[in-house]
Amino acid sequence: MKISRYFANLKSSYNAELDDLRTDSEGNNVLKARLAKKREQVPQLLMMMQSAPEMVAVAFHGGFFFKNVMVLEALVTREENKFPTWETLKKAIILEPWAQALVNIVLTDPDGEAFLITTAGLEYLNRSSQSRAAHPSNADEDEHSADHEDQDDDLHDHEHDNEHDDDNNDAYLNSDERVADEGETTEYDLDKAGANWLAEQGFDRKE
Repeated sequence: MKISRYFANLKSSYNAELDDLRTDSEGNNVLKARLAKKREQVPQLLMMMQSAPEMVAVAFHGGFFFKNVMVLEALVTREENKFPTWETLKKAIILEPWAQALVNIVLTDPDGEAFLITTAGLEYLNRSSQSRAAHPSNADEDEHSADHEDQDDDLHDHEHDNEHDDDNNDAYLNSDERVADEGETTEYDLDKAGANWLAEQGFDRKE
């Protein structure tokens, strides 16, 4: 799967920012402490959301649980000007209480909604055990991209119509399935989760 040019450009810098925070000069893992400090600084970092979103987005690391991986798979194929609304996207996400508090702060800024959508996409790509290599779409893939965007629109339409709740556990990634320890992602089957969700919405299951 190809991801959009927008996410391809930010993915490596987001991961690099996390790597920079992970260890001190002696090689000790200090990620938790540094992330805690970064979260305290979020109100002062709002001005950087547009110019350097990856430097602010790391404050949300570990704060998103993804209920519906297909929605996130579709999101990371989109350019910024094709984003869904935050109201739509957040139905596919459960936030840790501390992350919800940061979301409330971020949404006071006019650029907050786009930033949160970007952050969700970056965190999804980082956390996924099957993170794809970042390859922007090219002209030879336009037809494939158009087909994928049509499916993407269908996914959002079905999500709006059906108002998914927490009982939809086939595509729900809880904390035990998603993160075994800080910096360690547990394997999960994106294809199986996505196929289950699509089947529930009336799409034909691919064999």
